[in-house]
Amino acid sequence: MKQSQLLKLVQAAVFAALCCVATMLISIPMPATNGYINLGDGAVLLGAFLLGPVYGAAAGGLGSMLADLLLGYAAYAPGTLLIKGLMAALAALVLRALERKPLAGAVLGGLAGELVMVLGYFLYESTVLGYGLAAAASIPGNGIQGLVGLAAAAAVYQALRALPFVKKTAR
Repeated sequence: MKQSQLLKLVQAAVFAALCCVATMLISIPMPATNGYINLGDGAVLLGAFLLGPVYGAAAGGLGSMLADLLLGYAAYAPGTLLIKGLMAALAALVLRALERKPLAGAVLGGLAGELVMVLGYFLYESTVLGYGLAAAASIPGNGIQGLVGLAAAAAVYQALRALPFVKKTAR
């Protein structure tokens, strides 16, 4: 394994842990859907911005899924793995497409990723978990969670881009 691949793998592992901890740090239950609002989206997006679509998706999906398992939301774990992975991959791809405008890329990528998250959980809750249209009750909470995560990730990403190591390794 090349040193650069090993570095990416280690960074992805650290971001998976960060996603898990950020998700578990503040966890506000949503009785209407048996889900919860958390701060993990900021870590998912930041990982996507810094690691790129593949490693960012792996870190965001696995770390967020682990938090679901540890918090007792095992029914959400498979959906979270897929939803947060897709969210991170899309955010990273949009950022990459707008690489000449990194702040705009981070904001637009984050918005696209958060849209995937909100719609993904609605679909998962309504179909797989069987909540039907009652799953729509989670949309406002997920939207707020997404906007807070987006704001945090874009701000931290903008600040980190000034560091030479981040500029050199960020994808």
